Amino acid sequence: MSATRLPGTPRLLRALNDRAALELLLEQGPLTRARLGELTGLSKVTASQLVERLEERGLVTRVGEQAGGRGPNAQLYAVRPGSAHVVGVDVGADRVVAACADITGAVIGRVEQSTKDTDDPVGVVHNAVVQAASSAGAELSSVRRIVLGTPGLVDPGTGDITFAFNLPRWHSGLLAALRDDLHTPVVFENDVNLAAVAEAQSGAARGLADFVLVWVGAGVGLAIMLGGRLHHGSTGAAGEIGYLPVPGAPIPRDVAKRAKPAFQQLAGGDAVRVVAGEHGFAADTAADAARRRRGRRRRRSAAGRTRPRRLALGVASTCVVLDPPLVVLAGEVGQAGGAALAERVQQEVAAITLVRPRVVPTGLTEEPILRGALRTALDAVRDEVFGSTVG
Repeated sequence: MSATRLPGTPRLLRALNDRAALELLLEQGPLTRARLGELTGLSKVTASQLVERLEERGLVTRVGEQAGGRGPNAQLYAVRPGSAHVVGVDVGADRVVAACADITGAVIGRVEQSTKDTDDPVGVVHNAVVQAASSAGAELSSVRRIVLGTPGLVDPGTGDITFAFNLPRWHSGLLAALRDDLHTPVVFENDVNLAAVAEAQSGAARGLADFVLVWVGAGVGLAIMLGGRLHHGSTGAAGEIGYLPVPGAPIPRDVAKRAKPAFQQLAGGDAVRVVAGEHGFAADTAADAARRRRGRRRRRSAAGRTRPRRLALGVASTCVVLDPPLVVLAGEVGQAGGAALAERVQQEVAAITLVRPRVVPTGLTEEPILRGALRTALDAVRDEVFGSTVG
C-alpha cells in the first residue's frame, strides 16, 4: 500500500522557506540573496522574493555589501535584532536578576535587584522587567515573552508556582497577576530545569538529546532531558530528588511541614558544610567547603569519600531508572567540586549499580538559570515570529 502524500500549498512552502532562511541568517551571520538561495536550494528569483518578503515584514535588514567581481556589490542581509525581545528572570530568595535579549539572542540589558525589603512579588518582577528592557533600549511592547526561573514546582495545569518554600509570597494566582500587570506572556519554570536548558545549549551537555543535571547547592535538585525536551512529570514534580527516601537519614512523613527530606539531609548544602567541618575543612558556605577540600587534594581522606558517596546515592537512584548517558553536576557545590568530585561520583555509581553514566562538572560558570530562561523565551518567540511570516 502506498503512502498518502499531502500536497504542499504555495503558502505553506513559502512559510517553510522563510523559516529556513531566518534560521540560516541566525546561524551563519549576514548572507547575500544568492548565498541564501544556494543554502536553501531555491532559485535566484525565489530567493530574492523571499528576502523582499522578510524585509517587508521587518524581520531582516540590509547590513552591508559583499564585494565581488564585475557588476554592483551584492547586498548582505541579517535578521533585524529589534524585531522582537525577550526577558529572562532568575528569582532567588534575596535577589532578582533580569536580562533582556533581542531575537538574535544577544543580551543587551541586565539589572539586579535585592528583594530583602519587599513582600510584593508583582512589583519586584515589574520593576526588574521594565528596567531590563529600558537598559536594553527596548520598548516594553516589543518584549514578546518573559520567563522566570524559580525554586519549587510549576503546576502543569495552571502554570503557577507551588512548594517554593523560600519564596513565601510567591503563591497561586501570581502568574495571572503578572500577566495582567505586564500585558505580556509570562511563564514560570523551575530553576534547575532552566539550568539544564542552558547546559544543553552551550555547556557540558551540548549536542546531547538525553542527559540529567544534578544541582547541588543549598538544596539538591534534578533536571531530566529526554529527546531534547524537559520531562516535568504529571504534577511538575519530576526531578525533586531531595525527596528520595535514601538510607542514612530519617524520612519525614508530612512534606507540607517543611521538614528536610531524606536525600536533602544527606547531600544538601548544610550537610556538605557539616561533613567538611568534621574533617577539618570549616567553611561559611557549602561551595567554600568543596573548594577547600579540592584545593588540598586529599582525595583519600574520609571527607573525600563521604561526600561523593552520599551524592552518588541520588545519582544512582536516578540513573537506574532513566539510564542516561551523561550526568552533569551543577550548582555551587557541583561547580566548586569540579572534575574531582564528578570522577568520584562516577566511580561510586558504577560500583553500586549496573549502569555507568559519564559524570562531568557543569560547563557553565555564570548565571545558568538566567541563560536558560532567555533561551526558553527565545525558542518560543522565534517559533511565533518565524512561524507566521506568511500572511
